[in-house]
Amino acid sequence: MGKRKTHKFARPQFSPLGPANNTPEGDEETEDGAGDIFSPAGDLLENLQSASSDVREFACASISKLVQQKKVIPSFLQKDTIRCLGPMLLDQSVAVRETAAGALRNLSACGGYDVCDEMVKQDVLTPLAALLRECCTGLDSTAVSPRKKQVSDKNYLEGVSNEAIHLLWNLCESSSRAVCVFNKEGLLDICILCLRRFMDNIELAISAAYCLQTVAEDNAELLAAFTPQVLQVLEVVLLSSGDTPDHLLLRTLVAGTVWNVKSVVPCSSQAETINAVIRTLAETLDRNASQTIVTLSQTARAALETEAGSEMEEEMTDTRQNGTPNPEDDALGISPQSKVGDGTSEDISDFLPVRSEELRLATALLAAQQTALEIIVNMCCSEEPSDDEWEEILSSDDSDEGVTEGPGSLLSPLCLSAEVLSALVNNLIPKKVLEKTVFAESATVDACTESPPWRPLLAKMTRVQCRALTCLNNLLSTLDVERLGGPAALHTLSQHLTNLVFSQSEIPQDSEFLEAVTGAQRSLMQIMSSNNIPQQGLSAEQLMRLCEAGAQCENACARVNVVAMVGISGHVLAKEENTGATLKVMGDFLLQVMAKDSSLVVVGEALDALIDIFADGLEADRAARQMKLLHALKSFQPVFKSRIQKEGKGNLTIDQRLVLDNVKTNLRRFIAYREGLTRK
Repeated sequence: MGKRKTHKFARPQFSPLGPANNTPEGDEETEDGAGDIFSPAGDLLENLQSASSDVREFACASISKLVQQKKVIPSFLQKDTIRCLGPMLLDQSVAVRETAAGALRNLSACGGYDVCDEMVKQDVLTPLAALLRECCTGLDSTAVSPRKKQVSDKNYLEGVSNEAIHLLWNLCESSSRAVCVFNKEGLLDICILCLRRFMDNIELAISAAYCLQTVAEDNAELLAAFTPQVLQVLEVVLLSSGDTPDHLLLRTLVAGTVWNVKSVVPCSSQAETINAVIRTLAETLDRNASQTIVTLSQTARAALETEAGSEMEEEMTDTRQNGTPNPEDDALGISPQSKVGDGTSEDISDFLPVRSEELRLATALLAAQQTALEIIVNMCCSEEPSDDEWEEILSSDDSDEGVTEGPGSLLSPLCLSAEVLSALVNNLIPKKVLEKTVFAESATVDACTESPPWRPLLAKMTRVQCRALTCLNNLLSTLDVERLGGPAALHTLSQHLTNLVFSQSEIPQDSEFLEAVTGAQRSLMQIMSSNNIPQQGLSAEQLMRLCEAGAQCENACARVNVVAMVGISGHVLAKEENTGATLKVMGDFLLQVMAKDSSLVVVGEALDALIDIFADGLEADRAARQMKLLHALKSFQPVFKSRIQKEGKGNLTIDQRLVLDNVKTNLRRFIAYREGLTRK
């Protein structure tokens, strides 16, 4: 339905390093035991009023642990937990402040958007802002004061600051109210101060960088606060030289922030700044995550084996010094070594800590690459017209005689600035993105599969692959054929995407992957069709297999993609000879989607594809008569109009309404056209 719109990626709700992703396996609720969760909310909230700081700290820590079980959260909310925990952020005890901030952080992460909005409504940001200002003063004094400070005081300050900044980030990620408070209270300076400490406390700096990237996106009110001094801090971090996954993640997040506020960068520095941002993203994507994860997992395993060996040696020494072997063991031939830890039968990876340092670094690397890909997605995303512009377009089309193309034809062509385009090409971004569309190597999969704490990385690697495919989709919509490598490179890419789908015995069913891979394939088919490049790589039979799988996907975007792919391919085949049988298969598939799909947007795409395929050509005309296309469309026309009237206003965006109005117009004209052919 018109030109393919580029996909703008919304930031993920919370950090991949946050508590929501670190819930121990034993804490996950099962369907059978969901009703058995015990929530001592009342007692714990009462303990928050205790005169003992230890009791208050324990209560906060207990709440922090319990709210990671989502089914417990409602019982805590009913007991007014937010209002009870808020004042604890300013408790006399620094330890209580830190655990209270941690409890609210976990509540915000596990409770989702509604809980975050409720926290803002209940004014948790007032004590949080006060706490952050106190932390800011303390951190500033430790940075500039020549006097010696207690190490424990500094650690407490940074610990509290990290929990508080992370809570602020979660709230701003989920609530526009929180962003407004962030702007009003001038909390940017606090985030910048935490960011400046990246050499001493990388974890605190990363939390601040996540928060900065979130609040800087589409926030015109905040732009004035990005003074030259603030931009200089961002530049220092962006150009820093640390090579660990933590430093890669930090620089990538700062690159995202700089991109979001690039309009306040002086014109004389724009090109240099943009190049620095894209160079940072390229460096992040350069890292081979598969090899890094294998190396880190081997290091973790070796460290654990060394630790287990030391413990075994200590126990054997104690046995020699303080006792004798069991005579029964001697008679059975059981050695002390075989008894200690049952090492002969246990897989050592089962004892890897849930949050080992190596696992944390592997997670940070994947988070950095996911973030880098998301930033590139948004770089290559066209700006949508404002609501007023859409309304003007819609009002001009009320006569039902409006334009016959989708909204893509009403937008100016997607055009990157020369600086951005040059930086993307010079830093080989398309090549690096393409490399990330390949899933991890088998050795990496084995390393993660064999160790339960490392298994969640498989889902994170899949997410990186999906982001890369979405990024590829936007690059295909942005760059011309020459910059993409020419027809030969596009043919190679088509084969690559086909292999991603058909390399296994069955088509992958993951809805996120299907949306991403079909989006990339659709954009590729569109650019090849527009430039009269022969379609290769995906055969008609494979296309229909993919479309059948995509049509069953719960993700409506994936269904739209496969329907559009049929339309593009059918439009090309309609111009060729001896394609009538294939066109009929495609037409029958689209008619089925038209009649059965629950999404009005998918139905509109199916109708648009039918019109594209059967508008012209002897083969198309023959297939249309065989499948009784005219009768099917005439019967469905009033149903389609009725669905638009019933579902259109409440459930659709303005641009979707415009597209459907255009389809309705085109359908009426196409029916009249087919009736004219029938009378001849």
